[in-house]
Amino acid sequence: MKPVLITGANGFLGKYIVDALNGTRAIYTLGTGESNDIQVDLSKEIPNLPEVRMVVHAAGKAHMIPRTEEEKNRFFEINSKGTENLLTALDRLEKLPEIVVLISTVAVYGLDEGEGISENEPLLGDTPYALSKIEAEGLVSSWAKSRGVSALVLRLPLIIGARDSKGNLKAMIEGLKKGRYFRVGAGKSKKSMVLAKDVAELIGRLENEKGIYNLTDGIHPSIADLDSSIAFVLGKKVRSIPESLLAIMAKIGDVFTILPINTYRYSKLTSTLTFSDDLARKEINWSPHNSVQGIAEEISNI
Repeated sequence: MKPVLITGANGFLGKYIVDALNGTRAIYTLGTGESNDIQVDLSKEIPNLPEVRMVVHAAGKAHMIPRTEEEKNRFFEINSKGTENLLTALDRLEKLPEIVVLISTVAVYGLDEGEGISENEPLLGDTPYALSKIEAEGLVSSWAKSRGVSALVLRLPLIIGARDSKGNLKAMIEGLKKGRYFRVGAGKSKKSMVLAKDVAELIGRLENEKGIYNLTDGIHPSIADLDSSIAFVLGKKVRSIPESLLAIMAKIGDVFTILPINTYRYSKLTSTLTFSDDLARKEINWSPHNSVQGIAEEISNI
């Protein structure tokens, strides 16, 4: 079996990737936890690596808004410096991998609203998360080009999966379970989403593809589609809060940061933001499933 190195294998997406490749590849995992084959903090160390055919760099920092300079810097330490250290480690091998896959994000575009955004859009992201991922993309692309290695960058939107979900999805699921979730208005805003399982299965099919691609389910469901589906499986009802009331609370939250809402978060909740995955469908055999149906099936099987 052709060996593969997976960083962030114990993370949300990483676990799906390991499952998809398990049994088909010899897998080496790299991370800070003791369960990894290579236990190392990439943000601080350059590890000794085995020779592998493929590297999947899924380790990274996301799912938080930094409030201090230290928290901001941590994004660059993990997402940028961690990538640099990984590439330096690969350079020490007698034989380089054939392909490096970088898990990136649609946050690099820096957009809060829009529809059908393609890979041709400029990278305007200015948050520590976006900027550090832009740096990581540049590092991987230039390193691979200069060494004749295939580099595949996957820009992902909201990743959908029931197992160890993170960020907004986790908040929605836990909120529905405890009766603390409130939909904003009618929940008509649409968001691009992608099933973690679909991303993992794509990686399992890769050979030497290269390029930069957005991955979505191509359906771009509304928030109401998503929360209604999850609520149905959980046997819960979706409660809502009027947009007008939340808008007032958001303005207050700009002043009193103790509140969980501000105008930035309000805008993200109520605006439509979708991305085009046409290029991936044409060039790398991307054939995703419906994210809303997929998450419902996963939750029902837990």
